[in-house]
Amino acid sequence: MPPDSAHHPLLRHRDGHHARVTFEELFFDLIYVFAVTQLSHQLLHHLTPGGVMQSLILWLAVWLGWQYTCWVTNWFDPETPRIRGLLFATMVLALCMAASIPEAFGERGLLFAGAYAAMQVGRTAFIVWQLPADHPLAPNYRRMLGWLVIAAVFWVAGGIAAQQETRAALWLIAVLCEYVSPMFGFALPGLGRSRTSDWTIEGGHLAERCQLFVIVALGETLLATGATLADTPAWTPPILSGLLATFLGTLAMWWLYFGTSSKDATAAITHSSDPGRIGAYFHYIHAILVAGIIATAVGNDLVLEHPDARLDTAQVIALVAGPAIYLLGSAIYKKVVYAAIPRSHIAGALVLVVLIPVGYAVSLLAMGWLTTAVLMAVGLWEGRQLKRRRTGPAAAPAHH
Repeated sequence: MPPDSAHHPLLRHRDGHHARVTFEELFFDLIYVFAVTQLSHQLLHHLTPGGVMQSLILWLAVWLGWQYTCWVTNWFDPETPRIRGLLFATMVLALCMAASIPEAFGERGLLFAGAYAAMQVGRTAFIVWQLPADHPLAPNYRRMLGWLVIAAVFWVAGGIAAQQETRAALWLIAVLCEYVSPMFGFALPGLGRSRTSDWTIEGGHLAERCQLFVIVALGETLLATGATLADTPAWTPPILSGLLATFLGTLAMWWLYFGTSSKDATAAITHSSDPGRIGAYFHYIHAILVAGIIATAVGNDLVLEHPDARLDTAQVIALVAGPAIYLLGSAIYKKVVYAAIPRSHIAGALVLVVLIPVGYAVSLLAMGWLTTAVLMAVGLWEGRQLKRRRTGPAAAPAHH
């Protein structure tokens, strides 16, 4: 960003040091603890192909709302009164959106769509209004606003639609408008397109924000486990065994992210010659990572609620898909950080696929332990690779 842009009163002051995450941003994330819980419950109670598609659309909306807010607070200081007020107004709309998730494809479709569209368009329009026309960030936000308005038309139309299939189709178009448009610089006729080199983000702050969202998602899996355990009248050995299996699985996911790559990821984006491009990759990748965590939380609930029960097809897929999606997201994440796909993750995903027929022959508890064992094995494998990276030549790339 050119030096004269630093004089704008709403921008963060950048002096070359890591911009800290503010209490306002942490407060904002509390809404997303609730949103992730709502999503996991939505998926748990709709384990059908249609229900999975609906949950995916809702998740992408939730993620995009957080992602666009994250970019705003990377550039603009949440401790200034106007940006703080914007963040709190966004929180109210996000809370309404999250609360309407269970009936988003029912009677509260328009409420969900209206709250979400108002959050996306309102936040961006406020920034456009605050920025002078010649500010370096202004063209990017004008293009962004254009695409968000286009998406809002589909969101509201979907909220009005009476048929679930029509609503899903319109909302999928809306999601694609917001998710894909950054890939080609929010290009619009007459407004041109943005370049990632124009997105002068503070890389350390963006990496930390993504890491905090992963903590939010992992925390939700623990909350779900604790809530299910609290509602269980008798803590029998199968229940306690299920508790241990689900906890260790969550711990393995934490280790795969925070124990083996998060610090290196922060360094990768901070020292990149094009942090805007790496930052965009991070947001796309974390949508996959957190989706895997949410799906895994659903599997955890199933294990704790009926540990001795046999699995049907939907339950087999739920228990395998969560860890597999997470490993896929983690593999892509480490490809960006280390320029190499980790063999451990590919092997783990293949083993999970092999476990699918096994799921029909064992109990939910046994299947829970098997998927946890895969995650723990991948974590141990990655731990060895981490040790090699840190004891090998400093300039050597980290190949798995």
